[in-house]
Amino acid sequence: MSRIYTVKNKLVESRLFLHRIIAAFIVILLLSSGLIVRLVYLQIVGHEHYTTLAKDNSIKIEPLVPTRGIIYDRHGKVLADNTQSFSLELIPEQIIDLDDTLLRLQKLLDISDEKIDQFQKQRKRQKRFVSTPLLISMNDEEIAKFAVVRPYFPGVDIQARWVRHYPYTELASHVIGYVGRINEAEMKTLPIAEYRGSSHVGKIGIENSYESELHGKTGYAEIETNVQGRAINAVNSVPPVPGENLYLTLDIDLQKTAYDALDTFNGAVVAIDIKTGGVLVFASRPGFDPNPFVVGISNDAYQALQSSDNQPLFNRALRGLYPPGSTLKPFIALAGLEYNAINAEHKTFCPGYYQLPNVSHHYRDWKRGGHGSVNMTDAITQSCDVYFYSLALTLGIDRMHDFLQDFGFGEKSGIDLSGEKQGLMPSREWKRNRRNQAWYPGETLITGIGQGFLQITPIQLARATATLANKGKVITPFLVKKSASPDSTAPDIATQEDLGFKPENINSIISAMVNVIHDPHGTAKSIGKDINYQIAGKTGTAQVFNIKQDAKYNENDIDFKLRDHALFISFAPADNPKIAVAVIIENGGHGGSVAAPIAGKVIKQFLGTNNEN
Repeated sequence: MSRIYTVKNKLVESRLFLHRIIAAFIVILLLSSGLIVRLVYLQIVGHEHYTTLAKDNSIKIEPLVPTRGIIYDRHGKVLADNTQSFSLELIPEQIIDLDDTLLRLQKLLDISDEKIDQFQKQRKRQKRFVSTPLLISMNDEEIAKFAVVRPYFPGVDIQARWVRHYPYTELASHVIGYVGRINEAEMKTLPIAEYRGSSHVGKIGIENSYESELHGKTGYAEIETNVQGRAINAVNSVPPVPGENLYLTLDIDLQKTAYDALDTFNGAVVAIDIKTGGVLVFASRPGFDPNPFVVGISNDAYQALQSSDNQPLFNRALRGLYPPGSTLKPFIALAGLEYNAINAEHKTFCPGYYQLPNVSHHYRDWKRGGHGSVNMTDAITQSCDVYFYSLALTLGIDRMHDFLQDFGFGEKSGIDLSGEKQGLMPSREWKRNRRNQAWYPGETLITGIGQGFLQITPIQLARATATLANKGKVITPFLVKKSASPDSTAPDIATQEDLGFKPENINSIISAMVNVIHDPHGTAKSIGKDINYQIAGKTGTAQVFNIKQDAKYNENDIDFKLRDHALFISFAPADNPKIAVAVIIENGGHGGSVAAPIAGKVIKQFLGTNNEN
């Protein structure tokens, strides 16, 4: 076997070795340069940034949630406070079999599937070592049941927390509102820093409108943690600033009187302090218990509220839209006097109906046989429709629109609650733009008695009544006082707009409204007894549906929901008004017999039977 020998070339090998050494040196030089550049960046350029990151890895900022402010009525009675509640909470990290634990707890404490689902959603948004509530506001029986078996549920315990509580339940539910869990949409709009750690936010009413004041300012604690993120030691803290306590102008005892007086009827009562504009009563019936919304109302219970024919979640005082009916007549009469369309002694003959020239249609009066010859005082006292049909035609829709708008009809009242409806004060322009139709004379007639397209809210009607009682100085209603103390006064009243009515004209209207209660022919004479002062008022009945020309209205023959609404406006004492009240009762029938007594109860409780002016 022959062998092959390779002759080595030492010169070539030396050159090859040298090239490799140079290449390696260049690579090492480049890598070293990069490392040096990176070290310079980390040590000098990025020092502050990475020092902060390093600190954040060991120091966690934990939010400290402020205590929510308490809400009081004008006398210092608590309307919304915070009570200590006990909740069943789980730390998933400490539980070996979470599903089994949940199943056993569900059987032990009769926990609904809905609450289990809520727990699962919440704990997935948190770290496994964070305590997550399963059952909030446990009762004594639930606490006792769990206490007996506590050793068999590692990672499960009872924790004390503050929970919002509403002691008057449905009585003030629409005006106070309630708080509920923050949803995803709200989380996008709320300031992140202020709501870190917060789980609830005001949903409606005062709780919503004054959320920023009630919530307070969130504090924080710097917590030293280990690499797993668990707390080791508290390093520093800034305490939270509690939410402001709010004192309302609302009188909860007066509110109860109004709410109870509504009895089985759906409706609203609003009373305003004429001197300040502070709202004394803001009742909407039916109401609802806001407390279940705080801890998480069940789907079945919420659907029952939503589907109820009585609409207990609907704030009638703020959002209910109704025709004002004959409560509009004092304002129309004042317009007639101010525009010199009539004088107080001008008489109109009422045969029981009114006809437009060359038109056969009869616009009926509520009194079938008519009122005979009546002047303005008679027309208001007896609520003569024919008088106001004639006056409305004389004024015309344009002048009526402008005059009534000055009183706030068709406009928001400006009350410090969100969600208020505007109502509707119709005009030629509105109808042309909205319906592409001309305005007809017949529509002017029915607007003059508060029917047709005209729609108002109870708070709007109360504001207009207070402005009338204040002799043309515009009232802006409000609920929250300026200073959060029981002895605080109402806010400084801004310069009130004066509508500039002639004193003799406004006095004539007030005198006629006094007759409604204190004249033998008045439509609300039943409430003027047993007092040493006079009440000025006006009854109203608003049709829910149109009656055919020759048909006779009999409320006993029609469905309850189709019966007329009953309304009443009033203020007292007539010569030095302190309180204005508006009452609207859905399908109540007659303002004088149903709505007026409610206002009478409110006024008499507020002023007493022997008011000293």
